[in-house]
Amino acid sequence: MGEAPGPGLTVKLAQDAPIPLDAALACEPGELLALVGPSGSGKSTILRVIAGLVRPRGGVVSCNGEAWLDTGRGVDLPPQRRAVGLVFQHYALFPHLTALENITLALRSLPRAAQHERARALLELVNLTGFEARRPAELSGGQQQRIAVARALARDPRVLLMDEPFSAVDQVTRRKLQRELVQLRRTLQIPLVLVTHDLEEARMLADQLSILHRGQTVRRGPPAEVMSRPGEAQVARMIGLTNLFDSVVRDQRPEADQTLLEWRGRLLEARHDGAFAPGTRVTWVIPPENVILHRRDRPSRGERENPVSGVVDEFVPLGELASVRVLVDGADALPLSFVVPSHVARRNGVAPGVTVTVSLLAEGIHLMPAEDRRGQGGS
Repeated sequence: MGEAPGPGLTVKLAQDAPIPLDAALACEPGELLALVGPSGSGKSTILRVIAGLVRPRGGVVSCNGEAWLDTGRGVDLPPQRRAVGLVFQHYALFPHLTALENITLALRSLPRAAQHERARALLELVNLTGFEARRPAELSGGQQQRIAVARALARDPRVLLMDEPFSAVDQVTRRKLQRELVQLRRTLQIPLVLVTHDLEEARMLADQLSILHRGQTVRRGPPAEVMSRPGEAQVARMIGLTNLFDSVVRDQRPEADQTLLEWRGRLLEARHDGAFAPGTRVTWVIPPENVILHRRDRPSRGERENPVSGVVDEFVPLGELASVRVLVDGADALPLSFVVPSHVARRNGVAPGVTVTVSLLAEGIHLMPAEDRRGQGGS
């Protein structure tokens, strides 16, 4: 933990108790890092460590080269010296103060006239000009959260930390606040760290994901990379990937960028992964977007790529899209899920009991170390 800190935010934490932590994360200026994991995975604890509200037994927190915490050197700056902006799930506004007064509380180091000028500018930044005199009870949940964001930014923080900031509002307001955060971050050249249990929210907003489980960082990287190549079956499940199967590597063909898998008596082509020698048992996953439904009216390119047939077990229309689950080879233990546009499903007569054929795109098949999954899709 003695590495020289770099620009942006760097965090490395390690402790056995009271809450186990073995986490590492980094967030560059202007980036948004999302911490994702189930309840009890340590997301909010890490946020509090960064803010200085919790001191771990071992760890380093640095921002733009300054050590805020270094347990090895006895460094532990108090919260007021860390220049952190905090946005909580339940706003934490003072109910007896107006919107303007809630923000100016964080500006007491400025002259009074400058406090009001800065607070009004922040209200404009969060699209609440004209709401200066309203108290929290007179504001909607979304408006209260905007006030909370403005107050967090009042101290010109070097890091903005957000703990489930949109979970207390309705879905429509949530989407609006998410869009506003995307716009707001364009004006902020500081690291932003978002704690969320909503994977879709993280996928939509974040530059980097950090997947946590029992206080440990189990996967981190850009959302598209984490979602398509989770690295471990455990991580795949945590991020909602259900198309997990077992196979045996039969051949490696690096010259053709192929790894061949034997799966239920058929050979599947996957993108080359030299980490697994022929004969190795592996678990593999394919995201729903890499499962392509064959058209009935005319063949399309790619239909020769890993064709698999099965019976539709579940068909759920979801507006413009439809969720489909197919039992491969009619086997209950091999459900394969994917999503298609509703009009494509209708055109191809997709319905429960109908036999369909899909292609498993080789590019989307991701190999992982074998997991003990007795009776679930063996080779």
